[in-house]
Order: sequence, then C-alpha cells, then structure tokens
Amino acid sequence: MQMIPLTAAARDLKANPKALRRENQVPCVVYGHKAQMNVQCPAQELHNAFVKAGESTLVELDVGGKKIPVLFKAIAFDPVSDREIHADFYAVNMEKEIETLVPLHFEGEAPAVKTLGGVLVIAHDHVRVRCLPKNLPHNITVNIAALAEFHASIAVRDLPAPQGVRVMDGADTVLVTIQEPREIEEVAVAAPATAEGEAAAAATGVPGVTTTEGAAPTTEAQTKEKSEKTSKEGKTKK
Repeated sequence: MQMIPLTAAARDLKANPKALRRENQVPCVVYGHKAQMNVQCPAQELHNAFVKAGESTLVELDVGGKKIPVLFKAIAFDPVSDREIHADFYAVNMEKEIETLVPLHFEGEAPAVKTLGGVLVIAHDHVRVRCLPKNLPHNITVNIAALAEFHASIAVRDLPAPQGVRVMDGADTVLVTIQEPREIEEVAVAAPATAEGEAAAAATGVPGVTTTEGAAPTTEAQTKEKSEKTSKEGKTKK
C-alpha cells in the first residue's frame, strides 16, 4: 500500500491564519487516532497531495519526523482563487476498519447510447465503503458496456468491490442508468403576412387578423356609392 507523502509543521495558535497564507502556508487540524494537533503545510505541497489523494487515499503526514497516516476529512477553498485555505486531517488506526466515501470511475461505452441514442444518467458518483485503511481503494471502476437497452442500469449489487472492501449502500441503489432521449417539440411558425393581411392588421390593430367591419370601402363599393348619389341629385333637380 502506497501513501501520498506530505510534510507539516506544528502551528502556533497565536499565528494569524491570514499571515500564514501570505507566507504560502495552509493552517490545518489533525484529529482522530492518538492525534490532536494544529499544523501548517506548504500550500503547493498540500495542493499536490489533495489532487492525488482526494478524500479516499491515505496520506502520510510527516510532522517533524513523526509520520501519521491520515485522510483528508474536510478542506476549505478561497472563493476567488479556488486555492486551499484550510484542511482537516483524520488520523486513522491502521488496525481498525474505517468507513468513508470512495468515488466511482465509469469506463467503457454503453451500446444503448451509441446505437439507440439513449442518455446516460449517473445517479451516484460515490459509494460508502468499510474496510481496513490498507485496503482502501482510491476509486471503484464501473464498466458501462453492459448497458445495451433503455432503462438498463447498474446497481450497488453489481459493483466489483475490491477484496476486503464492503460497500455499505443498499444493494438496490441504482448508480447509473439509460434513459430514452427526449423528443424535441416542434414549434409551428406563422406564415409570413401578405400585403392585404398587413393592411387589415393595421386597420384592426391586431396582427394576422382580417375583418371587413370598420375597414375602408373597396373601389367597387366607392363607384356604386357615387352612382347612387348622382341619381339622387338628378331626381332632386327635376
């Protein structure tokens, strides 16, 4: 079993955390098995260790020559730079089982995605495991090549748990599944308005709506109206 090395030094509680960070030191706390101390770690070394270990790989914390097997338990990040600004380490007893989260690593290609256009849905990307620290896996691989049809899934019971490792989540817990693709709704596009339609819309104030009520008279109606008016005037003169 290989642990990720990380050096640390005892931290004076009177030291201002902001001042430590300006000196590229990250304030940390160690607690757990036979350990309760405040330490500080070089910022770059801590960053590199966290990238490699995550929260599921043992770190060998060297505090002034005393080596302590620990796990990253909690870590805080600066909201602007996204760099680590504080870390909690949990010291483990190598002879006693621990319970922690381990990430899942999905590999392969699902036939239902490639040939049917299905959608791969990852319901859980971690599982909780229990084991001795020396057996703790960095991750657990999940091969999705067996997902060949819609609604096919892989549950906790299907996981190839490493030797000496027990997965604590329920056996029926679905980790990944295939869903049918969503149909794209077709939106009807209105036909472009004609010149007559635009004129009618202008008269009514309602685009795309035509009406004869209140509309201007046509040329034929104007001619008929003029003829009737002339006839009436002729009768009046007689």
